[in-house]
Amino acid sequence: MKRILVTGATGQIGSELALALRQAYGEAKVVAAGHRRRPDAELLESGPYCSFDVRDGETLQRIVQEYRIDTIFHLASLLSAAAEKNPQSAWEINMKGLTNVLETARISGCAVFFPSSIGAFGPGTPLENTPQLTIQRPATLYGITKLAGELLCDYYFHHFGVDARGLRFPGLISYKTPPGGGTTDYAVEIFTAALTEGRYTCFLRPDTRLDMMYMPDAIGAAMILMEADGQRLIHRNAYNVTAMNFTPEELAVQILRFVPGFDIRYDVDPIRQAIADSWPRHMDDSAARTEWGWQPRYDLAATTSEMIEHLAFKLGKAGEDRHGAG
Repeated sequence: MKRILVTGATGQIGSELALALRQAYGEAKVVAAGHRRRPDAELLESGPYCSFDVRDGETLQRIVQEYRIDTIFHLASLLSAAAEKNPQSAWEINMKGLTNVLETARISGCAVFFPSSIGAFGPGTPLENTPQLTIQRPATLYGITKLAGELLCDYYFHHFGVDARGLRFPGLISYKTPPGGGTTDYAVEIFTAALTEGRYTCFLRPDTRLDMMYMPDAIGAAMILMEADGQRLIHRNAYNVTAMNFTPEELAVQILRFVPGFDIRYDVDPIRQAIADSWPRHMDDSAARTEWGWQPRYDLAATTSEMIEHLAFKLGKAGEDRHGAG
């Protein structure tokens, strides 16, 4: 990777990935691209930035040629809950955007990173230790676009030689960027609510078990995969990756260690609960571990500690008395 374009660079993953790539490869060599969401000062000031709609293939090709891009991290998409509210927009953004990226990659000889999701599975998928290769019949529009994206990336690799690679991310937890309409957003919102209000109303049932990952692990996984020797990659696209596994109830117990008296309540959103129930409870990520050395660094306890520490500082509550051990 010498010159990199990150689409969706103002989103939850893209904003942190763009900065990590700039640190690793040089600020001037990583172009961050957003659309509707305003970029923060750090993203604007640390390297080149442009704004365009990924559905505009001509503009995408012009940017790739202008900056001599050789690798595209394609993060622009409409997330699960938001996609259910706007299925037509989700199909346009998620599928036309990816098609434009792959076509541009074919023409310009770029490598492509495509993030898939646990949403690409469905009610017929084994929920425990979900295999790398298994039945995929997603019940959401978001899941359908992710599954179609996995297959499209495989197609462009086998038919046109596009070096497309990807991961099936679980729920992602980050203190830097607000969540953007995902089903696992509770695992981000709960920390801010705990520190500011001492309570949180969760939209999923207390026993809803899902795989999760702290953002530094997600960023690391994407970068390691794209640097891996392609000859060792058997699956290439849509590797299962996970780091931890918990329920809202279990997360609340961890937060209580740092925020005494924290109270969690439940007001279940039937749409997001149905989405969560259709997803695996735990994925088998042994293929990623074997083929390119995937190894997470953060478990639930370490993630909770870091989220509380960073958010407390961000919210101006860093000096408040708080437990943090035991």
